[in-house]
Amino acid sequence: MDMFLDQFLNQAVLVKYTPLILKGAGVTVLLSVLIVLTGLTLGAGLACLRAYRIKAFSFAIVIFADVLRALPPLVLILLAFFGLPNIGVVLSSFTVLFLVLSLVLAAFAEEIVWAGITATPKGQWEAARSTGLTFTQALCYVVLPQAVRMVIPPLTNRAIAITKMTALGMVIGVPDILGQATTAQSFSANASPLTLAAIAYVVIFLPLVIASRWLEQRFTQKGS
Repeated sequence: MDMFLDQFLNQAVLVKYTPLILKGAGVTVLLSVLIVLTGLTLGAGLACLRAYRIKAFSFAIVIFADVLRALPPLVLILLAFFGLPNIGVVLSSFTVLFLVLSLVLAAFAEEIVWAGITATPKGQWEAARSTGLTFTQALCYVVLPQAVRMVIPPLTNRAIAITKMTALGMVIGVPDILGQATTAQSFSANASPLTLAAIAYVVIFLPLVIASRWLEQRFTQKGS
């Protein structure tokens, strides 16, 4: 037990590296907020564009969504970070992680919101159009709000799952929670910084998981 405590809960190491982990937590929170805002907005926009059923656009959106949902995010991160410089595009590790995870979330969000749009009763479209609304107005003011309400639980769960992948930034040097923790572990030759990282992830993401469960229960009850 003493050996375990010394390796994972070493008080001196915890005190020394807490500021570093807190700094990493700030990066993780910033990345998570940017990814969620960008990914959900882009995904909803693509789903709306697909609702116009323009074959070329619909085909491109389906390919985009299927490819990004099929490829592991880590592969995309490594390809972007190490591959883009070969064609003259040099991006920081923070930017690469933000762009890749935002696009991955957008791909999932597009499919989820599209499912909500197609699940909206056809009568809602007809009723909206009969009042003189254009297709775009009917989509934005009548159909989309109903679709979003239906898909809030899966959309929230997917957003949380993607934002936790910010830890993948460690492999390209993003100074997030895990990146700072592994650096601290290397310098201290002790696993206590990883304990701090685990605590930080729980503090940040557990409230989101609880909120997601509450939303799921609330909208399930409303739908029944």
